[in-house]
Amino acid sequence: MENVTLNTGNQMPLVGFGTFRIQGYEVIYQCLDAALQHGYRSFDTATVYNNEADMGRALKVLLPKHGLTRQDIFITSKLAPKDHGQDAEAAGLRSLAALDCDYLDLYLIHWPGKQGWKREDLRNRESRRQSWESLEKLKQAGSFRAIGVSNYTVDHLKELLAGCQVHPAVLQVEYHPLLVQLDLLHFCQEAGIHLQAYSSLGVGTLVQRDEIKRVAERCRRTPAQVLLRWAVQQGIGVIPKSTSPAHIAENFQLSDFALSAPDVEELSKLHSDTHYCWDPTTVA
Repeated sequence: MENVTLNTGNQMPLVGFGTFRIQGYEVIYQCLDAALQHGYRSFDTATVYNNEADMGRALKVLLPKHGLTRQDIFITSKLAPKDHGQDAEAAGLRSLAALDCDYLDLYLIHWPGKQGWKREDLRNRESRRQSWESLEKLKQAGSFRAIGVSNYTVDHLKELLAGCQVHPAVLQVEYHPLLVQLDLLHFCQEAGIHLQAYSSLGVGTLVQRDEIKRVAERCRRTPAQVLLRWAVQQGIGVIPKSTSPAHIAENFQLSDFALSAPDVEELSKLHSDTHYCWDPTTVA
């Protein structure tokens, strides 16, 4: 699977393994073992997933098993919304310690608002600014090789770019055929920010749609593979997650086929502004 070059100059795999709602050491171990076996080299977690420590512990065992070192993989984690603002630096260092790493390849602000504050609370802007300054400091210290954001809108990005010292390398957002955020994608492309999608399968609902099944039948692939390829083919990163070894393998097998231009267009026309996860558009 190909890599994308971030604005830091570092390489990031286009296809990573997501770990949202995967908890417990044994489950984490089995999932990461299967992912490494089938070629994944990028792993995404977050403080709010409550699995950083188990992930770090498992990788210590699994990397030697698969003949790999820390330098062979790309690890992403994220700042919890409760830690926005003055607590961001300490929170970032806690993630680093939990994952038992000398550095993280990427660290993101998970959400543009602070937990416990109303979305329209204007203090969110100052909180974001303080959080970003902390991330910049940790990047300068070598704790993070790249920093970025998640669930930011174009307005949030404009605000960040107007005052930051380090430009965000990645924006991670919900992105799939029912939520085609072209304005956001084009803004990121022009600003040199890599867009990475989560919930590419619409939390499992999109694989059941007849329109997607028809494209999958034409390609002789699964609906999940078609949805992931739809993003990757547009230069959008993906981080599918599963606890099934078969699905983990299947989700990575995207590089030996391509969707036709009509297929990409057909899928994109399904856009209905549907969020299956969080909608950040009303966060001040």
